[in-house]
Amino acid sequence: MIIGGIQKTTLIDYPGKIACIVFLAGCNFRCPWCYSSELVLPEKIIKQPRFQEKEVLDFLRERQGKLEGVVICGGEPTVNKDLSQFLQKIKNLGYVVKLDTNGTNPVMLKDLVNAKFVDYVAMDIKAIKEQYPIVFGEAKNIKDIEESVEFLKTGVVPFEFRTTVVPGVHNKEDFLEIAKWIGGKDVVYYLQDFIGQKTIDLDFESKRPYGVKWLQEVVDKISGYFKLCQVR
Repeated sequence: MIIGGIQKTTLIDYPGKIACIVFLAGCNFRCPWCYSSELVLPEKIIKQPRFQEKEVLDFLRERQGKLEGVVICGGEPTVNKDLSQFLQKIKNLGYVVKLDTNGTNPVMLKDLVNAKFVDYVAMDIKAIKEQYPIVFGEAKNIKDIEESVEFLKTGVVPFEFRTTVVPGVHNKEDFLEIAKWIGGKDVVYYLQDFIGQKTIDLDFESKRPYGVKWLQEVVDKISGYFKLCQVR
């Protein structure tokens, strides 16, 4: 497991908690609009500073009583086979854990939740189901994504779905389809605007985001499918 960074404090990434963020390198997606290429592309990962697990755990010991939670993101954290052992050590220090995931590893997701190593899950919904193989390649099994969605909707752990809205990838009609797929009376769904900085595909850096007004118009149309649907 490669730990590519630590953000020592965040007040917005873990709902209701004062937390830190641990960034894990490696990902099984290559979203062209991704702005964390240094945690995704192998040729960039090798150039990144790395943190040892002991450094992270020592930091968390020092912050006991000040921080409440730890956000684990990437890249895609579930590509790491030793993730559960790392999370167990964090839990043993008394922290709650939020996992950010693309949902491609439902087996690990279920194992982590059932072992109570994860207290909150944020799952990215990248696009309508039909677009996954187009954008990410045939190797990305939409059935795994669907399984993760259905598991979270059982309510075994607090969760949210979220989509980064990208010009040229998403249109307003897509979100009605997504709402029908992932919606539910207990489901929270956030739309967040695209940021055109240091993207994997440099063509996306020239794309202008839709903006809050456009996103709010989408929210107004689909909010009835959810417990809560907001622009973030």
